[in-house]
Amino acid sequence: MAMNDVTSDGFPAPFVTAPMAIEPAWIDYNGHLNFAYYLVLFDHTIDAGLLQVGLGPDYVSERSASYFTVELHTHYLRELALGDPVTGTLQLLDHDAKRVHVYMELRHAEEGWVAAACEQLFLHVDMATKKTSPFPPDVLERLSLMQAAHAVLPVSPRVGHVIAIPRRAGAAD
Repeated sequence: MAMNDVTSDGFPAPFVTAPMAIEPAWIDYNGHLNFAYYLVLFDHTIDAGLLQVGLGPDYVSERSASYFTVELHTHYLRELALGDPVTGTLQLLDHDAKRVHVYMELRHAEEGWVAAACEQLFLHVDMATKKTSPFPPDVLERLSLMQAAHAVLPVSPRVGHVIAIPRRAGAAD
């Protein structure tokens, strides 16, 4: 399936954002995008992607619920600089009644190379109690449809990666 093909259920597989710009204030003293702002771009990607299933600003105000990140793992693969146009992709890997697991990539919008990848797990939260709560049935149904649409995509080998210093047997530190 090609990038951003729309499935019969109406979900692009994967979801791809509109091009995003890098702000001058986001460039660090090394002359490239500071690591924290990769997360800002991933945050914009997840917000746009989950709007597809009804999880947006209106959801928070109308249903007094939202989603909070509980864990994420980011791979920084290639530098981004001021002037680089960026798109984000989102692949819904799994979900249950209260959790969603996604994989995202930031790509150079014109050249297509991957600058960073992020795996994220978030929880559905009742905003009144600040405790986890089940998704409403209509959102759960749309999450299922999006997951089914994304199931045709290959899963990146970066998914499930563990942070560790690789050691060879018998190697000195």
